[in-house]
Amino acid sequence: MTEWDGTYGAPPQTRRGQFDEETAVKQPVLHLMGALGWEEQACLQSEWEGGASTEGRRNDREVNLVPRLRMALEALNPGLPPAAYDQAIDQLTEDRRAMPPQEAARAFHKLLRNGVKVELRNARGQSETQTLRVIDWRSPRNNAFFLADEVWVGGGVMRSRLDMVGFVNGIPLLMMELKAPDVAVRRAFDDNLRHYLTNIPQFFTPNGITILTNGGDTRLGSAFAPWEHFFDWKKVASENEKGVVSLEQVLRGTCTPERLLDLIENYTVFEETRHGLIKKVAKNHQYLGVENAVQAVQDLQPGEHKLGVFWHTQGSGKSLSMVYFAGKVL
Repeated sequence: MTEWDGTYGAPPQTRRGQFDEETAVKQPVLHLMGALGWEEQACLQSEWEGGASTEGRRNDREVNLVPRLRMALEALNPGLPPAAYDQAIDQLTEDRRAMPPQEAARAFHKLLRNGVKVELRNARGQSETQTLRVIDWRSPRNNAFFLADEVWVGGGVMRSRLDMVGFVNGIPLLMMELKAPDVAVRRAFDDNLRHYLTNIPQFFTPNGITILTNGGDTRLGSAFAPWEHFFDWKKVASENEKGVVSLEQVLRGTCTPERLLDLIENYTVFEETRHGLIKKVAKNHQYLGVENAVQAVQDLQPGEHKLGVFWHTQGSGKSLSMVYFAGKVL
């Protein structure tokens, strides 16, 4: 792994003096994601080299890492019979390709956020319903964060090779598509993401956020969003920061265990519109503004009733910000 000073002033060069994806983008991403708390592993050659997946996938069409998922379910919901974990895994890995993609994503998001209900028999032989946690939302570091470098996923007519996939408890919640610095990041959307959505739709049912980058220009959003709704993330902790356009800024702002799970749990909504169901992920200014407002609620003293002013410009998503705020306060 190459050394990196944590900035993106000038990407490293290859021997020919050209910027390449491996040296200038991938290696810095792996370096920083490891520092943020992700376990890293190259999977392109190693996962299937023995004929069977080292991650327990029965075939490359499966997108969840079931052994890791089972381990997480057992740790978060200890002492249950094996049938309980089997039922939960069956629901989480259900083939939803017959559903409209965003409907499938909403159904999965509900299971992820609210837990999976399973039916068990008690000591008297009576049926009881229990809810199994899939993610520990309150203590993000209690979950397992695994970053796979290049993953094959089988589709309808061919396999797709995904650049980086972030699994949380065995579930692929994060995807990154990388381009060399001399390639426009729009190509990651036009040439890759749109193809993946058609060829391997099952991968995007659990996906939380998708990141497209060439190192210098980085965009993120819902995988289903049109290009104009992929956005940058210039500030990490405060609106008072100077906005910085860099891949490092985006990863620190969205891919720490705490921030990624917060975005998925509290800053992802599914909105019914006249054009159908739309999945939406908060933009940088919405996230920071809502976090300030939530902190103001927590800081309220007895008898106080005023929080302050939440200022938005026209067209910047006021209504959604209030949805995120109300949901997180609740």
